[in-house]
Amino acid sequence: MKNSFFYVFLLIAGMLRLNAQEQKMSTAEITSFKNAVNATAKNTKTLTTDFVQYKHMDFLSKDIETSGKMSFKSPGKLLWQYTKPYQYSVVFKNNTIAINDAGKKSEMNVGNSKMFGKLNKLIVGSVSGDMFDENEFIINYYKSGEHNITKLIPKDAALKKYIKQMELYFDKKANMVSQVKMIEPSNDYTTIVFKNKVTNAQLADSVFNN
Repeated sequence: MKNSFFYVFLLIAGMLRLNAQEQKMSTAEITSFKNAVNATAKNTKTLTTDFVQYKHMDFLSKDIETSGKMSFKSPGKLLWQYTKPYQYSVVFKNNTIAINDAGKKSEMNVGNSKMFGKLNKLIVGSVSGDMFDENEFIINYYKSGEHNITKLIPKDAALKKYIKQMELYFDKKANMVSQVKMIEPSNDYTTIVFKNKVTNAQLADSVFNN
C-alpha cells in the first residue's frame, strides 16, 4: 500500500512538473511573441550556426547523431552542411535544391514540384522563424522557462504524408529558433539543436555554391 501511494505521488508530481514547464500562451502573449519574432527575422540578414541533429526511430535503441553547420542569407539562401559522421550538404536557393553527397552532385528544380516548394519554404522558415502562416498550418503557442514554443500541424494533405507536426523552440531573449523537432506520421522524429549562432556577419554568396 505504501508503494502504491508512493507511485501515485510520483505520477502527480511528474504531471505538475510537466504542466509547469509548458503552458499555453494567452492571446496577448501570442501577439507580442509574433511581433518580436517577425522583427528579429526582418533584421536578420545572415545567420551561421553549428547544429547537432538527433534522429529517433522506435526500432533503434539509440538516436542517430549527426552534426554540422548551417548558413542562411536573406532572402532565402540556405546551406545545410553535415560534417560528422559523413560529408553531405544541401543548398536551397533560387527555387533549386543542390545536393553534394561526398562529391556526388545533383540538382532539383523546386519550381517544378508544389510539394518540394512547400518543403523548401518550411525548411527556410524553420530557420528564419518566419513560420506563422495560418493558411498552411494549425498553430498552437506555448511558453516554458527558457523558450516560447510553436507547434505546427500541416493542413496540406501531401505535406501530412511527411510531417505530422513541427515544433519550433524560440529562445526568449533572442527571439530566434534554438531547436526544431519534426515528428513524422510514424511518430519517429528528428530534433535539431542550434548553437554558436552568429548573426549579420558578412557572408559571401559563394558559400551557397554546392
